[in-house]
Amino acid sequence: MKKFCHLLFPTLLLLGIFVPYSLSSTTRRFEFSVEWKNVTRLCYTRPILTVNGQYPGPTIIVHEGDNVEVKVTNRVAINTTIHWHGIRQYRTGWADGPAYITQCPIGTGKSYTYKFTVVDQRGTLWWHAHLSWQRATVNGAFIIYPRMPYQFSAPIQDEIPIMFGEWWNLDVMAIEKYMMLTGDGPNSSDAYTINGLPGPLYSCSLKDTFIQTVEHGKTYLLRIINAALNDELFFAVANHTFTVVEIDAVYTKPFTTKAIMIAPGQTTNVLLTANQKPDHSGMFVMAARPYLTSVFPFDNSTTIGFLKYIKTTKTETIQPPLPPYTLPDNLPPMHDTVFATKFANKLRSLGSADYPCNVPKTVDKKVFTAISLNLQDCPANETCKGFRNKRFLASMNNQSFIRPSTSILECHYKNLTSANLFSNFPEKPPFPFNYTGVDPVAENMNTKFGSKLLVVPFGTKLEIVLQDTNFLNPENHPIHVHGHNFFVVGRGFGNYNPLKDPLHYNLVDPPERNTVAVPMGGWAAIRINADNPGVWFVHCHLEEHTTWGLAMGFIVEGGKHPSQCLVPPPDDLPPC
Repeated sequence: MKKFCHLLFPTLLLLGIFVPYSLSSTTRRFEFSVEWKNVTRLCYTRPILTVNGQYPGPTIIVHEGDNVEVKVTNRVAINTTIHWHGIRQYRTGWADGPAYITQCPIGTGKSYTYKFTVVDQRGTLWWHAHLSWQRATVNGAFIIYPRMPYQFSAPIQDEIPIMFGEWWNLDVMAIEKYMMLTGDGPNSSDAYTINGLPGPLYSCSLKDTFIQTVEHGKTYLLRIINAALNDELFFAVANHTFTVVEIDAVYTKPFTTKAIMIAPGQTTNVLLTANQKPDHSGMFVMAARPYLTSVFPFDNSTTIGFLKYIKTTKTETIQPPLPPYTLPDNLPPMHDTVFATKFANKLRSLGSADYPCNVPKTVDKKVFTAISLNLQDCPANETCKGFRNKRFLASMNNQSFIRPSTSILECHYKNLTSANLFSNFPEKPPFPFNYTGVDPVAENMNTKFGSKLLVVPFGTKLEIVLQDTNFLNPENHPIHVHGHNFFVVGRGFGNYNPLKDPLHYNLVDPPERNTVAVPMGGWAAIRINADNPGVWFVHCHLEEHTTWGLAMGFIVEGGKHPSQCLVPPPDDLPPC
């Protein structure tokens, strides 16, 4: 990187909740201790990786404009990192967290303090580990309160974080290791969870059930986060409707819906009014189950909790009701692509005077990226257990991403060269074909392995068309872009048509996100204002696909002014 400059943090009043270890007038400081803890679910007890012994991890609550410092100490015998999912990290890419992309991991017994400012963001985001499959249990909510009042009129009685996850009875990192060793697909999870609790539809789990109390007539803000590793989810509460008011920490035009679809990595804020007449138990079932777009076996189970109506004078301990349980009638079927599509099409940016929709009307660069699952011949003298005794992998434009052994950001900043690091990610597939109409068992597509990077100048207005393919399995792919929000200007099924489809782009109020669910057997077009200098990871948020290489590196070069440059690396940046 040619330009070196220092970040001038604004001096603002910082408010937060978390029991900080030090207070000042301008900075909120927190401590994270990564440690093992024995946790029992489904009558299985095993050690899981946690932060501060909590599963899910602690919720961080700050205000828009706050400076944030989180000291992470690694107290386990494996490396780790933390990613602040959705935080833009303007000029502070050193704090973004993906291992070997923006930092080397935090080693055993070592500490690293992530320092960043929450700039022009408000709402619900989250944090999670970003090495191996550690985020299965190392995750938590990150809530940013706005400087101005909420952009919806309903008075809020309470705010309720709801974090979906997956539980494995086996060690998830061992599952990933076995998957890569054999070339096979991973085991499905043993349960979905709501705030770490599977609920009574799973064996031995009646006591591990999430119950949320509400008062009749009151309105509640549900802050919903999908932290599941490999599944998109439908979510509904029996007899109740939601009003969607925010996605990925960006206000939306409000609309009502019977349920939501939420992909891994995404967040959705909804209003729920407790306006139903409860039965004698006062309980309503809330349920989450997968949105299945894959032909491969998936966990088809359901996690449930309960919405419990109470009076303010009630103080008794609340127990979940005994079976049988009836799932909400408003919970979509697992293969309901029609509902998922209609739900996505209703999402629109608020586009108010205070929160304008700054979608690029024109673009400087267009990139077309084919998202593919592939098969690869097994290495000589090895036996693979994937389909047709081959090895599963994934790619973008036939490039299967391999993380290097050092930090790409550090190499870029210091102008270091490294084998497998090349600034020539292909801006279109190596050859055009019928992406959604070919034989789904295409093999050995001459996939290349390495760490090719897409490089753009500061300020580039970039359009990326993400095209799903029919190889092996047409499937929804939640693609997450680090360091930037983007606008989803178009979506559709089948092959993207560069002549016709742009005519139907929404350039008025498209949804602004950090993670987009690319439709099964279809495409999504996103536009990015590439105004954040640094190295950024772009990857599928289905963890198995990232492991197989469905990712790329994205570099935004420094601008002409010092304020458009990456800040120097911190003194405690972990070494490789």
